[in-house]
Amino acid sequence: MRNPIVTHFFDEPTNTFSYVVRDPDSQACAILDSVLDFDYAAGRTDVRSADAIVDFIRRQDLKVEWILETHVHADHLSAAPYLHERLGGKTGIGAKIREVQEIFGKAFNAGSEFARDGSQFDHLFDEGDTFSIGGLEGRVLHTPGHTPACLTYVIGDAAFVGDTLFMPDYGTARCDFPGGDARTLYRSIQKVLDLPGETRLFLCHDYKAPRREEYQHQTSVAEQRANNIHVHEGVDEEAFVKMRTERDATLGMPRLILPSVQVNMRAGAMPPAEDNGQTYLKVPINLF
Repeated sequence: MRNPIVTHFFDEPTNTFSYVVRDPDSQACAILDSVLDFDYAAGRTDVRSADAIVDFIRRQDLKVEWILETHVHADHLSAAPYLHERLGGKTGIGAKIREVQEIFGKAFNAGSEFARDGSQFDHLFDEGDTFSIGGLEGRVLHTPGHTPACLTYVIGDAAFVGDTLFMPDYGTARCDFPGGDARTLYRSIQKVLDLPGETRLFLCHDYKAPRREEYQHQTSVAEQRANNIHVHEGVDEEAFVKMRTERDATLGMPRLILPSVQVNMRAGAMPPAEDNGQTYLKVPINLF
């Protein structure tokens, strides 16, 4: 079995890890969970984070085959269109994106011009699908609960879990967004924890648990089974659902959820410009 070479990129303002995943026997690679910098107060985007990935890939003379999203992120905007324009590659996300588009298309009154069929992406993945990065084979686990469209990409001895799990000292993803469900998340996590213990788990976020000084992006199935504070071995489904539901009730909304979802449900594209040529993002009042 070939195992990927994984390089991480960290965007501290959104606590997001993006990844370049490379076939060790070729120049083929994939990009996962990219970030478009966004100054919310000014309504201004920037591509510093994406350019760090572009520069790395060009320096290494890599060929991008995929630009993948683990889910529709609620805490940062995707840079997928920018990366696709500069580097090529097919965009991909879970097939349940259609459900997310239906939920948030209504919430933001996106209108009939907003397609709710996932067609903004090049490929929609279902449970058990496979894909290639050069000589590497990836397979797809559908791991909903945080959102309906969450995926885990298993590539060799590495799994990219999105927001399903955090570092063991921080726990698990929230489930109180529209379409989320704590019971579903518990069952999804068990699918991840059924992978071999030595499987490397790469996280989309780290919020640096109390008393930990450094951000961390990688753990393992064995470490999660033994030490995850929310879902280690011995925590049953009912206990997890009770904990997760009570904890979620205390959490505020992510700072960038409103702009992020509007952009990410469109595969990283902005809403269409209005008749004055200006693009706008909406803030629904008293909806969420």
